[in-house]
This record gives sequence, structure tokens and C-alpha cells, in this order.
Amino acid sequence: MKYELNKFKDGQVSAKILESGDLDIKIRGNSYEDLFKIASVKEAWDSENALNKNNNSILTIYCLIGQRSDRRFNKGESFDLKVICKFINNMNFDKVFIFHPHSDISLALIDNSEKVSHFKYVEKTFKKIGNPILISPDAGAYKVTHEIAQKLNADLVPSNKVRIDGNPVISIQGDVKSKKCLIVDDLADGGRTFKFLAEALKSQGASKVFLYVTHGQFNYGFDELKETIDHIYCTNSYKNIDNNFVTQYKLDNIM
Repeated sequence: MKYELNKFKDGQVSAKILESGDLDIKIRGNSYEDLFKIASVKEAWDSENALNKNNNSILTIYCLIGQRSDRRFNKGESFDLKVICKFINNMNFDKVFIFHPHSDISLALIDNSEKVSHFKYVEKTFKKIGNPILISPDAGAYKVTHEIAQKLNADLVPSNKVRIDGNPVISIQGDVKSKKCLIVDDLADGGRTFKFLAEALKSQGASKVFLYVTHGQFNYGFDELKETIDHIYCTNSYKNIDNNFVTQYKLDNIM
């Protein structure tokens, strides 16, 4: 199926179906504009396929906007992921694939959804570095990192961040002396937490520290991260990065 998208000067997005058939959209999905693009295409497709129930509609979202807002954090605040997922559900796709969601809450809130694993990208990174120790950055990431470590037959060292008298203190719960370490997580916004974790690992003797995140935002650049991290690996699910400090895995056919 082929379609075209137009954006008017006032910001309006409009879609036109050029060739009928199954609908298969792959999109970053990291902005509200992305969601409106999807909705415009789906509405036009629905109109064209009103009498044809044999065609299927599939949506793949590589970096779901709002995925970390997976609860109502404080009284009186909006539950942002719930709002976003309702919008997606209103499009009535037959199948929605979510690439490495921050939590299973996204899958619970989106109808007909299925997780797409990031494992193959972690495996590529693991092999490129040469069998490093895997580091889970916090308690929330431990379960997923433990599953990856089992598949790779890799050593795993948990870490955790606690606050003492208001100051963050990182604890490393294992021996990393003279070892290469790979921190594995789903998303980096600014990345300062990873900087401090890498600093803690090196203070305990780690020879090198690498970082893998699936969704690399890095909104404040890389200068601070270069102080403690040796190299970063990520996909281009959020954006394309052209920097020698980053190895980026390209995802296919992003709209």
C-alpha cells in the first residue's frame, strides 16, 4: 500500500491513499505530530477499505512517546501514557508492535499490542566489545538485564542508586576490577545517571565502561558523558546521531 502525507503551513497534516492493500506503518512515534500522521493515514485507509475486510492494518512504533509516564506520579497530574494509548486505540489497528517499551504498562494499555525485543542489538554490542560484564543500572532494570545475561551466558553485576541526606549514592554489587563493563538500559534522556554510574564503576577498578540504550535521546550532548563512558551504542529509534562517540544501529523503513 502506498500513501502520501502533506503538511500545511498552519501545521495541519493530511494523508492520501495512492494504492490500496494491507497497511503497514513503521514510525518513530516519539512526538504528537507522529501520532497525528498515523491517524490521518489510518483514517484515509479505513475509508478506502470500508468494504474490504480482508486487508490488515499493522502499526510499528519504534519509540513510543510518553512511555516513561506510565503512572499518575502525583495527585492532580495527568496520566500521560494513558492519554496517548487511548489515542492509538481509537485508530483501531489490527496489530500494534512496540519496540522495547519502557514497561509492560504500555502493552497493557494498547489494544492488540506486542513487544518487539531489543535483544539482537544488545547481542551485537556485547560481541563487538568482547564479552563484557553486563551492568543493570537500577533495580527496575535488573529483571530484563538478568534475562539478557542468561541468553548471552554473560556475567551480571547489579547497581542501585539511593539517596543519603539528599545526595545520590551509587552502589555496585559485584567485582568489576580490571573488567570491561556494559551498562544496558532502555532509554537515555540526558544520560547523567549513566555518567555517574560509569564513574562509580571505574572507581572500583573497571577498565572500560560502555553504554547500550535502545532509545538514545541525549538531549544535552556527549561532552559530560565522555568524561566517564568510553563509547555508546544505541538504535536510531528516537533520532539519527552522527557522532564518532556513538555506534548507532539503523532500524528499517521509518516513516
